[in-house]
Amino acid sequence: MFGRSRSWVGGGHGKAARSIHSLDHLKMSSGQTQFPEAMPRSWLQYMYHVLTKNTTVTDHNRNLLVETIRSITEILIWGDQNDSSVFDFFLEKNMFVFFLNILRQKSGRYVCVQLLQTLNILFENISHETSLYYLLSNNYVNSIIVHKFDFSDEEIMAYYISFLKTLSLKLNNHTVHFFYNEHTNDFALYTEAIKFFNHPESMVRIAVRTITLNVYKVDNQPMLHYIRDKTAVPYFSNLVWFIGSHVIELDNCVQTDEEHRNRGKLSDLVAEHLDHLHYLNDILIINCEFLNDVLTDHLLNRLFLPLYVYSLVNQDKGGERPKISLQVSLYLLSQVFLIIHYAPLVNSLAEVILNGDLSVFSSKVEQDVQKNSAKSSIRCFIKPTETLERSLEINKQKGKKRVQKRPNYKNVGEEDEEERGSEDNQDDLDKTKGTETSSKSIRTSSENEEIEMVIMERCKLSELPISTVTEQNTTDEEKSAAASGNEITNWNRPFLDMVYNALDCAEDDYYALFVLCLLYAMSHNKGIDPVKLERIQLPAQHAEERNSYNHVLAEGLIRIMNYAAQPDGKIRLATLELGCLLLKQLVFSRNNSIIKDVHLACLEGAREESVHLLRRFYKGEEIFLDMFEDEYRSMTIKPMNVEYLMMDASILLPPTGTPLTGIDFVKRLPCGDVERTRRAIRVFFMLRSLSLHLQDEPETQLPLTREGDLIKADDVLDLNNSDLIACTVITKDGGQVQRFLAVDIYQMSLVEPDVARLGWGVVKFAGLLQDMQVTGVEDDSRALNIIIHKPASSPHSKPFPILQATFIFSDHIRCIIAKQRLAKGRIQARRMKMQRIAAFN
Repeated sequence: MFGRSRSWVGGGHGKAARSIHSLDHLKMSSGQTQFPEAMPRSWLQYMYHVLTKNTTVTDHNRNLLVETIRSITEILIWGDQNDSSVFDFFLEKNMFVFFLNILRQKSGRYVCVQLLQTLNILFENISHETSLYYLLSNNYVNSIIVHKFDFSDEEIMAYYISFLKTLSLKLNNHTVHFFYNEHTNDFALYTEAIKFFNHPESMVRIAVRTITLNVYKVDNQPMLHYIRDKTAVPYFSNLVWFIGSHVIELDNCVQTDEEHRNRGKLSDLVAEHLDHLHYLNDILIINCEFLNDVLTDHLLNRLFLPLYVYSLVNQDKGGERPKISLQVSLYLLSQVFLIIHYAPLVNSLAEVILNGDLSVFSSKVEQDVQKNSAKSSIRCFIKPTETLERSLEINKQKGKKRVQKRPNYKNVGEEDEEERGSEDNQDDLDKTKGTETSSKSIRTSSENEEIEMVIMERCKLSELPISTVTEQNTTDEEKSAAASGNEITNWNRPFLDMVYNALDCAEDDYYALFVLCLLYAMSHNKGIDPVKLERIQLPAQHAEERNSYNHVLAEGLIRIMNYAAQPDGKIRLATLELGCLLLKQLVFSRNNSIIKDVHLACLEGAREESVHLLRRFYKGEEIFLDMFEDEYRSMTIKPMNVEYLMMDASILLPPTGTPLTGIDFVKRLPCGDVERTRRAIRVFFMLRSLSLHLQDEPETQLPLTREGDLIKADDVLDLNNSDLIACTVITKDGGQVQRFLAVDIYQMSLVEPDVARLGWGVVKFAGLLQDMQVTGVEDDSRALNIIIHKPASSPHSKPFPILQATFIFSDHIRCIIAKQRLAKGRIQARRMKMQRIAAFN
């Protein structure tokens, strides 16, 4: 649902992504005639002879060598598809070494770019595994990967990272051994790629993500263990820091752009955060357990908890911990729950938000650690002690055969600690995956024992009182009090209190919209255990049958609806619609409403207020009826999509009432009488629909025009005793047909006699009278110009004519009669609909 950035570097492996890596591109760029297909091996021998005579790159032979390499690539691709002996000769003569020698001579940018480009094309177009094995043998490709290119050159950088991405797409259980050396613990393709995870160019970052995902998908245990032991901690710690730094930049942009002057930059920052979350989710759904453990620990303890969740209740910017604004925190947490569904991560995060307090950031153990050392608390957003490149270099220099303790973010850069670490071997660790807490707590270092990687210690202890409350034979009121945190105990849940308090939006709905999005995202997250949501009586999407609900939350939602129905209400339509969705979910159990009478009465009061508000804008003007039907049609065709709503960066900025910002009408406050009328109409529709739904009553009055009640083309009608006027219809394209004009209550129709039954007619066209325009023809008193528009799908769409024709009658008398009937019919049709609107209660 959430969109991702695409480019020729980070895109897919289809035709569009291969435009510059295609064989045709190689031929065109070389400017050479095609080699003789009858003698490919002889041609390759000639190319080999050229390389042996030009082992040193000079200004005179630079172009010759580049064209030779291109030709060799073209021959190899042809040989892969037609003649395997070509690769036999290539391997026999060890021709790949010439490529490497040319590269090592530092022969300039031109040669590097052309060599990387041709290698890209070569590996992109090789299809047979045998040919691929030939090219990957002798370790020359890895030598090219670790070559020190001039990455300050954008073109070299682009071709290099694209080359790595192309190689990663060839990875499988067989080819991975050409890249990962189990004996030397070296995996250049992966380690060189992740060094560019924070490159300033987005195309490079996207390619790095693609490469890492392609690596993680290969089910090769020695390789995956190497990634876990040598690279997971430094990579994930630096990645989390990079994401968090990006979030702080996003927050600064929100704080300094209250006038909506820099929305382009803000949209880019939000899109980048979405890309990060999609990438993290892609890693998690690969389901490599030990990688997921490390990534989950870093995300929770170094990003989501200390930066996102901590900022929910601590808005004092002067503290030691970095913080972001409340609206940004809620917005980003909603995105997390909408995108990531990995159960251990989302359950732990939801547990803190719904059931935790500030002790998760400063437990007694952590306070003792802080007294005895200068290190920060474990759940803190801090910069890694080493850069990723430095960490990889340190790990590379360590003993390659030494037993590694299970890594996590706590031992980043701790070289001395490893020597004093546990001697438990890797097999024992693998056998005890199921007992995650105990295996993580095996540490000989006293500091490691103190900063145990337990994510929700206090919250898990807090589960007992909740479960006890829900299991007792309590009343609904007692359950609701326990769910709201208002029970008379010493239990403090500041994050949940913030959620309830934000629903009080008498002034504006700035924070309420984000809270509703967060609750919606959590209740629709497939990874969250429904039991956690039931503790606050927030039902999951497919919850079991129940007989109670969260009264405090329901009352907060109903207050939003009451505010929305007020003439000066500051509730945006998006907030109201989301509140209606959540209230339906809250008080419905197995399609049966369990709402209390007192709450239903309050909701009915809000609905009656919306009727009074609608009548304030009820006018005799024609535009009201058109707006009324257009708004109903728009709401029916395009209901709210919360995923798309949370992709819109504009809602991060304070609510505005001007359409000049370009923000969608439902996401801002109304401006002027027309928009206030539109808002009143929509509020009426939402609250009416909610009221009927909760009372299990069908909608019998909307829409005002029902498709089933209308006359349609090819219907056969009894026209006996009907007033018919014969006419000739000349369409816009010049066609002429003889028809009879008939006028009904809401429609006009053009019919022709039914040959089977006398007095009956077949409808050839039917249109609504209210959407018709009739004008006379200046130089012909027997003719009328008639235009009938199709109802618009939105208030901003341009009317589309479904009939635009000239009607010619036999004389001017019949023309006048037809014009009067059409005009009178139009007025009566609109008046009847306006009367039906006035009768709503």
